[in-house]
Amino acid sequence: MAQGMKRLGMPIAALFGVAVLALIGTSWFLNRDALRQAVEAQIRAVTGLDLVVSGAIDVSVFPGSYVSFHNVGLKGGGTTDPALQVDVLTANLRLLPLLLRRFEIADVMMLRPHIRVVREAGGESNWTPFIERIARTMKPGAENQVSFSEIRIQDGVIKYEDATNNVKEQLGDIDLSLAWPSISRSFAATGQFDWRGERVDGSISASDFVAMLSRDRSGLKARLVSAPVKLAFDGSVANRTSLMMEGTVTADSLSLRNALRWMGQAVPGSGGFGRFALRARANVVGASVALTNVNVELDGNVAEGVMTVANNGRQTLQATLAAGALDFTPYISTFRLLASGARDWNRQLFDLTSLSATDLDMRLSAARVTVGGTKLGRTALGANLRGGALALSVGEAQMYGGIAKGSFGIARLDTVADVKAQLQFTDVDLQACANELFGITKLSGRGNLGLSLVASGASPFGLASSLDGTATMTGHDGAIAGFNVEQLLKRLERRPLSGGGNFRSGSTPYDNLSVSVRFNDGIATVEDIRVDGPTTRLTLTGTASVPSREYDLKGVASLTSAAGSGDKGFELPFVVQGPWDDPLVFPDPESLIRRSPGAAPLLDAVKDRKTRDAVRSVIERFTGGGPRPAAADGAAGAKAN
Repeated sequence: MAQGMKRLGMPIAALFGVAVLALIGTSWFLNRDALRQAVEAQIRAVTGLDLVVSGAIDVSVFPGSYVSFHNVGLKGGGTTDPALQVDVLTANLRLLPLLLRRFEIADVMMLRPHIRVVREAGGESNWTPFIERIARTMKPGAENQVSFSEIRIQDGVIKYEDATNNVKEQLGDIDLSLAWPSISRSFAATGQFDWRGERVDGSISASDFVAMLSRDRSGLKARLVSAPVKLAFDGSVANRTSLMMEGTVTADSLSLRNALRWMGQAVPGSGGFGRFALRARANVVGASVALTNVNVELDGNVAEGVMTVANNGRQTLQATLAAGALDFTPYISTFRLLASGARDWNRQLFDLTSLSATDLDMRLSAARVTVGGTKLGRTALGANLRGGALALSVGEAQMYGGIAKGSFGIARLDTVADVKAQLQFTDVDLQACANELFGITKLSGRGNLGLSLVASGASPFGLASSLDGTATMTGHDGAIAGFNVEQLLKRLERRPLSGGGNFRSGSTPYDNLSVSVRFNDGIATVEDIRVDGPTTRLTLTGTASVPSREYDLKGVASLTSAAGSGDKGFELPFVVQGPWDDPLVFPDPESLIRRSPGAAPLLDAVKDRKTRDAVRSVIERFTGGGPRPAAADGAAGAKAN
């Protein structure tokens, strides 16, 4: 075997030596001008662009066979600005044809190319002639068929301009390999580039490259991987009259907020929009993308349905989604009506810039919805955002143990938000409803609540200060916590000046509750409040300040007499003053004085105003009635008047 290998190796070595001598001899006698002209002609034949060389030209045959052009420009016949400029363009030659004195380019390497793509209004670009020329030369049976098996780009830059849509983008530090072997109809490109400060690893492959260049249907696979987002597409593409793509698209991001910012999109608020994943069947026609069989996940919320994304001068998103459970808490976590740890309204200004970023039309249904501490049952929501105006509609939501319906709208005017709300709550838990909506914790029972409100402001405090509208409420089988009207009235009926005792304990049950309030510039005027209980009745009038969240109400509490007795029953005027979450309720001291057989003549006998007020003050201290010290001066002045 060793002897056989030696006998076989000798001819191979001789053949190799002859080839080397032939190459050396070819390099000595080669017409370099003819080689350069042949290479330029092939580049022109493949690309359809004229080669403009303003630098040196290097020609090498051995050991490497190539032609390098320095400071090269490629441009179309009718253009003045080159579509591509290259610091060094190197054409590597095929070895076997070179030995036969034929000059054929195997592949091309571009060092530091600067590629300029300008999209015209009709959808064409300055690269359209180049693409059409490649398609013609690669078609089977084409005359003088010439092609490159590979083009490599190193340290390149691409500038894209679209004056119609006012888009300018730049890709830098491009390292890319474009391959379309002559023995195959396929095409593949792999590489990396920088875009907006992030390194992107991408690949694309076409099953029928000639068909794709001719705008006919071809299979297409594409993948982009970067730190903000990962995208992939597997399907087909065609571009006969407009771009058409059909296939499966997937997207994945650790932070959708960061991904959208990277792509130049405004993101509302500062909470949520974290982990994101999407898988869907995509149908692309022009600038419109229709997604079916959508499975989307955002911040742990999973939904299914259909979506449509369009960009016809303005971005538009339409979606119909259904979910088992949704949690909106991350999106409202930074929005607070009340200042943290205080009873005052939040004065932080709204950020309304995201309302003008895109148009939205969404239908959303879920079996369970969580919004902060609020739990909702089956819910159907609609959201429409157009021209900076957001409209939310609640078709039906199982809320506070009942049903909620209505609409909520926000319109942006510079930094000011115009808010409108039309809400109807039916057979709800009044304690949970009043606490969530108004911060009132003293009311329990079940009932109905209707709201029709408008406001305008740059902060929650601004909205509270400009609140207009009406609110109505009816309730039944509940109680008002903080005082027991029946016990209080019975004690004061027997002994009016026996001492106030603890007026702020216990609760007052009721059978029926009726409330009607009108709002004007943040002041709520009580038109009618009636509370009918088993043994007591309450009526209230007065005002409540929404900005300061305080009551200033007067009422009458009475013991209801037995049916048919004809007695009117004991009545006691009282006052409600102080903050919403901890108001002070106290009886009217003058009415107590007049009901006392011993004190009433004393009050009548004192004619002097100052003396009468002093006597009343002493009696108030004795009975425990009267307003808090902070409000004493204002209350005394009001009674004096």
